[in-house]
Order: sequence, then structure tokens, then C-alpha cells
Amino acid sequence: MAQQGFMAVRRMDGPAAVQAQDAFRLIYAEVFAEPPYDETEDDVAAAFRRFPVQAGNPAFHAVLAHDSTEEPIGMAYGHPLRPDTGWWDELTEPVSDDMRREDGRRTFGLMELAVRAAWRNRGVARRLHETLLDGIGAERVLLNVNPASKAAPAAYRAWGYRKIGEARPWGGEADPHDVMLLDLR
Repeated sequence: MAQQGFMAVRRMDGPAAVQAQDAFRLIYAEVFAEPPYDETEDDVAAAFRRFPVQAGNPAFHAVLAHDSTEEPIGMAYGHPLRPDTGWWDELTEPVSDDMRREDGRRTFGLMELAVRAAWRNRGVARRLHETLLDGIGAERVLLNVNPASKAAPAAYRAWGYRKIGEARPWGGEADPHDVMLLDLR
């Protein structure tokens, strides 16, 4: 992969992200194969069976970063949480009804943010995060992060997120994750 300083970040809606799915998959597979995630080819395949469904949300937003050779180097995506979201049900300790209240616009769910190893510690993740959230119109952003990753939770805290609980995502199949919230108001 080219290590030049040039980087372009492209915003995408759902259909454009599905068209660029191979780039998202490449980044996801490389980053999440690393510890502590240790995702297998089957895990990646499952994630990318869900991807077109997630991208089918009319309010889906994605960003994809490329270097000067068009090599994909980082990505982020998510969408606002619907009123019937199950995200809050995965918390190990319940939160207030006011915290759980969703209307399809209030909370943006950050599903994934990942940067390939050669491009880390260069501000790529921050730029992806800022570009993704620019203009989304939500009051807050919610995400799950594996606390064993160390770098990711530290970055989110530096960007203003706070831990509001723990969850066992994917129907309880995943290791406990920290649930973090960023207030955008």
C-alpha cells in the first residue's frame, strides 16, 4: 500500500456504499482480523451479508478514504436508530426510558469505523469520523466498542464520547463491549 500523505475521503449514501462494498470489505477484513477482534473469513462474510441491509436504510451514511493510488485506507458507516431498535436491549444494565427513546433521527448509530494499519496515527480515523457526522442532524452518536482494543476506546474518549454501559451485541454472541455516547448538542 502506498504510504503517501495524500488522502481523499468520499461521502456515500447506501447505494453508493453497496457499489463500493469490495473496498469496505477489504478494510473490514484486514482490520478486524487483528487482535482482539480475531474475526474469521466466516465473520467477515456474515458482516457483509448484513451490509446491504444496513445500507438499505434511507438515512445510511458512509465515508471511504483512499490514498493517491485509489487504495482504500479507511471507512466508517452507520445510520440513525429507528424507534424499534434493539440496540438498547443489548445493554447488560437497563437505562432510563428517556435515554432509550428513539424517533429515527435522535441517535446516529456508528456501526463501523476502521483504518488499515499502515495509515494509523495520521488523523485518518478522526477525519473519517468528522466527515461521517458532518450534517447528520442527530442529537447524539451511539456505538459499541471492544474495550480490549485499547486504541479505539481511547480515541472515542478523546473525541468526547463517554461510556454509558456495557452490552453483549449480536444477540449476546459477542464479548462484552463498552457502549459509548457522544452528545452533539
